[in-house]
Amino acid sequence: MDLRVLLLTNEYPPHVYGGAGVHVEYLSRELAKLTPVEIRTFGTEDVRQAQLRVRGFQADGTPFAAAPPALVSPLKALSTCLAFMGQGVDADVVHCHTWYTHFGGVLAKLLYEVPLVVTVHSLEPLRPWKQAQLGRGYALSSWVEKTALSMADAIIAVSRSTALDVERLFPVDPAIISVIPNGIDTDEYAPVTDDACVAAYDIDPTRPYVLFVGRMTWQKGLRHLLDAVPFLVPEAQVVLCAGAADTPDMARELEATVVRLQQQRQGVIWIPAMVPRRSTIALYSHAAVFCCPSIYEPFGLINLEAMACGTPVVASAVGGIPEVVVHGKTGYLVDPDLSRTPPYEPRDPGQFARGLAEAMNRLLTDPVLRHQMGHNGRAHVEQHFSWPSVAQRTLELYRSLRGTHRPASLP
Repeated sequence: MDLRVLLLTNEYPPHVYGGAGVHVEYLSRELAKLTPVEIRTFGTEDVRQAQLRVRGFQADGTPFAAAPPALVSPLKALSTCLAFMGQGVDADVVHCHTWYTHFGGVLAKLLYEVPLVVTVHSLEPLRPWKQAQLGRGYALSSWVEKTALSMADAIIAVSRSTALDVERLFPVDPAIISVIPNGIDTDEYAPVTDDACVAAYDIDPTRPYVLFVGRMTWQKGLRHLLDAVPFLVPEAQVVLCAGAADTPDMARELEATVVRLQQQRQGVIWIPAMVPRRSTIALYSHAAVFCCPSIYEPFGLINLEAMACGTPVVASAVGGIPEVVVHGKTGYLVDPDLSRTPPYEPRDPGQFARGLAEAMNRLLTDPVLRHQMGHNGRAHVEQHFSWPSVAQRTLELYRSLRGTHRPASLP
């Protein structure tokens, strides 16, 4: 019998709102073809499929009724992790995704002596704007993250850039860090023609459009794209699949900017609801260019999705994005020239916005160029990013931990 794997995750279908949830969905599917996998989530799932077992756990909010609103989410995360471990652990390795589950991994190592693997999808020290969302809960999330990384038997970084960040920011042995990127299902994410989907969102099929898909958070850089819109060629449309704001104030600010742009030009379309995956694939496929203006992006799975659908990408040259988007071949990279101190914002936001617009305009006005770059992007994804290979490398990492045991002392 092969290794028994326990994955801990905040997100799992149908409750997915970010790249980490997508990662766990596809990784677990491929791992379960190779070895038994149990998933414990923050949802309501209860699934048994061959070697895959999924169980959802939802913490009762009653004990936190008197806590400040910003603290409820992090406190519930710790409570859910306690519930995870209260069910016992029958696994040879526990693998955590995002800080929400790290406390569960720490407990698994301390109480059940199970090797701990942590995948770094993002790092709290590089997301100082989260303090506006979590308040003092940001101190808690940062402590949990540091504790888990310090105790981990193996750390998976989703990009070389992220691996360097881990080495720089945390007291860990570089020898336990492996770089295993995200993958993409190129059968599911592939160019499609779906005129009905485009029409359903009131997109004019005769005019090219820029597409944004992501959360309304400073990390994703939506406001920089909005600042670039006035500099786009007049025929361009802008389609924003943007929801799940970090804070109500942020939602109001970004919504007000969108309304102002809609008053200034036609074709600014905002889709605030979560778009079904099939519709997202259609929107990618019909877009002239996909824009990823993030100021922090450890990997940038969203760019892989767009490229797999044959769409060229204009993205920030930050984090792991340059390891995905090939400048001048699959799209264009724009340097935001970020400050080196918190909150890590562009030094000249106006210049960054104009740079994004200039790169997008090159593609918006040249159908031949965007077709060639879209073709190149699809080929690049097929060659370098497949989920079966990601799962195989992850399983090999698990096997390397068999028979090893790092002391479970707290840092």
